[in-house]
Amino acid sequence: MGTYLPARPTKFCLACNRVIDAEAVVCTSCGVMQPLPRELATDKRILPAGLLCFFLGVFGAHRFYVGKIGTGLLQLFTLGGLGIWMLVDLIMLVSGQFRDKDGNRITEWT
Repeated sequence: MGTYLPARPTKFCLACNRVIDAEAVVCTSCGVMQPLPRELATDKRILPAGLLCFFLGVFGAHRFYVGKIGTGLLQLFTLGGLGIWMLVDLIMLVSGQFRDKDGNRITEWT
């Protein structure tokens, strides 16, 4: 009797239309980035969060925008960790590593 291996879910690459793993971030055939699954996506965007961080980051405005009220208040009272915390957040935003209140990465610019 053979071993049963469950089939992993698949999807089509947006660029080359080849079948890839449903959780793939990059197509293994053409190397094009794939959108995040809906359950991992967020409606927050990098551009508004980045502008808020750049201009009002010492007041934690970008953290209020993404729903992180508690850390937004901490940044407000510490002036963005004397600017250091704000600078780290700005770098994380631009590099696509910043997360919203639900833990989803903010990856879309507009």
